[in-house]
Amino acid sequence: MTKPPLTLYLAAPRGFCAGVDRAIKIVEMALEKWGAPVYVRHEIVHNKFVVDGLRDKGAVFVEELEDCPNDRPVIFSAHGVPKSVPAEAARREMVYVDATCPLVSKVHIEAQRHADAGLQMIMIGHKGHPETVGTMGQLPDGEVLLVETVADVATVEVRDPDKLAFVTQTTLSVDDTKDIVAALQDRFPRIVGPHKEDICYATTNRQEAVKTVAPNADALLVVGAPNSSNSRRLVEVASKAGCQYAQLVQRADNIDWRALEGIGSVAITAGASAPEVLVNEVIDAFRERFDVTVEVVETATENVEFKVPRVLRELA
Repeated sequence: MTKPPLTLYLAAPRGFCAGVDRAIKIVEMALEKWGAPVYVRHEIVHNKFVVDGLRDKGAVFVEELEDCPNDRPVIFSAHGVPKSVPAEAARREMVYVDATCPLVSKVHIEAQRHADAGLQMIMIGHKGHPETVGTMGQLPDGEVLLVETVADVATVEVRDPDKLAFVTQTTLSVDDTKDIVAALQDRFPRIVGPHKEDICYATTNRQEAVKTVAPNADALLVVGAPNSSNSRRLVEVASKAGCQYAQLVQRADNIDWRALEGIGSVAITAGASAPEVLVNEVIDAFRERFDVTVEVVETATENVEFKVPRVLRELA
C-alpha cells in the first residue's frame, strides 16, 4: 500500500536555546563534581523528557528549598528564583549553584536598577509562572505590579504615574507584548522601558520562524511541554499567522492522527526546552504513515553560548 505524500516544513531555529543548554549542563556537571544526589529547586527546564533523564542520573527535583537537606548541593532552575531563596541557602550554609538564564538575570538587574532610581516596576508576564515569581521576588512586596493583558493596564493602581518602569517575562508573544507596552505608554507617558527588549533572542527567533512556515502548512505541531510558556506562545503565533490547525505535543505519542487526515503539509517546530531527539521522534512517526519530503525553513542562525558558573569549572 502506497503512503500518501506529505511535505514536512522544519522550522529553524527550534528547540534548545543557550539558557536551557547551560542549565542542563549545570546539573550534569554538578552530578559529576559532587555525585548523586544533587537537588534541583523546581524543574530545571520545562520538559518532562529532560527532567526524567536528569532524575535517572541522580538529580532530585523539589519545589521548595525546605525540601532539600543542608549537606547536598542544590541548583536553582533556569527560570530564576526570588532573592529570598539564595539568601536562605546561604543562611543554611548550603552549596548552591544558580542556573538562572543570563537573559533572565539581565531582567532582574534591570528591575533592581530601576528600583534604586526610585521607580515602581510593572512586569508584563504570566501570573504564577516561575520566571515571573522570580523576577517579582527581586524587590520587596508591592514594588512590582503584574499585568498580563491590555485590559489589566487600564486597572493597575500605581503609586506615582510619573515614576514607573516596566520589564517583561522573556518568553512572551512578541506581538501581544507590543500591544501591552503600547497601552502602558499610552496610560503612563513617562514610563521607562528596558534598554534592550526583555523578550529573549530565542523566543523571538522561534516565533519569527513559525510566522514564516505557518501560512504555508495545513497543520503545525509544536514539540514542547504544556507548562512551557514559550512553547504555548508558538501555538498561538501559528494560529494568528493563518495556520488552521496548530497543536502542542510532548511526544510523537500525543499526535492526533485523525485530525491530520487528508493533509498535504505539516510544519514542525520545538519550544526552547524541547530536545531535538523528540523532534526526530515526531518526524519518524510521520515517515511511518506518509511518504515524507522534509524542507528546512531557516529564518535565523543562532550561535549564542553561555558559560557555566566558575564553581563547576573548577576541579573538585
